[in-house]
Amino acid sequence: MLLPLSVFADVRAGDPLAMERILWYYDGYMNKLCTRTLYELDGTPHVRVDEYMKHRLQNKLIRAILKDSP
Repeated sequence: MLLPLSVFADVRAGDPLAMERILWYYDGYMNKLCTRTLYELDGTPHVRVDEYMKHRLQNKLIRAILKDSP
């Protein structure tokens, strides 16, 4: 299900709950983009979400939405 454009308008009007809704909507996609395979010293792989990269993506999304706010 797509987000209605009114949610983006609410964000631009200053509604923090609308921003949370947008971040939640894109959470799975950002997790997928930020998934990394890390290896232990013995070669055992561990798949993890790179939280630093995820926070950077979230910040870029927030800035893009608020870029032309009045």
